[in-house]
Amino acid sequence: MDFLTALHVSASGLAAERTRVNITATNLANAESTRGPDGKPYRRRDPIFETQTFEGELQGVRVAGVQEDQGPGKRVYSPGHPDADANGFVTFPDVNPIHEVVNLMQAQKSYDANATAVDTLKGMAARALEIAR
Repeated sequence: MDFLTALHVSASGLAAERTRVNITATNLANAESTRGPDGKPYRRRDPIFETQTFEGELQGVRVAGVQEDQGPGKRVYSPGHPDADANGFVTFPDVNPIHEVVNLMQAQKSYDANATAVDTLKGMAARALEIAR
């Protein structure tokens, strides 16, 4: 495995986790959004990761797509809410803040591991250059 291929594998992990953090932050920001541009409540999103092969053997990761939650959402009785239906129920997105924070923590750990791998590769390259002098 050469230096650039190893760097590419770690970079793919960094990019995938950055996307995961952005999607999770969007979920948290819209946890109480009862009406979007389409007039419906926000739907929780999750990134779909898949392996990516480099040079036939090494694997990285990429975001293959984003999956929307297809559940019905949380119905809460709030007759004074502007988005309440005829029975006084409001449909909120099915976003669990605890689940989202755990996603953020997992993404941070994965991002840190990939950043450490990049730093290690940089250190190895610097040492190789010193030896070559």
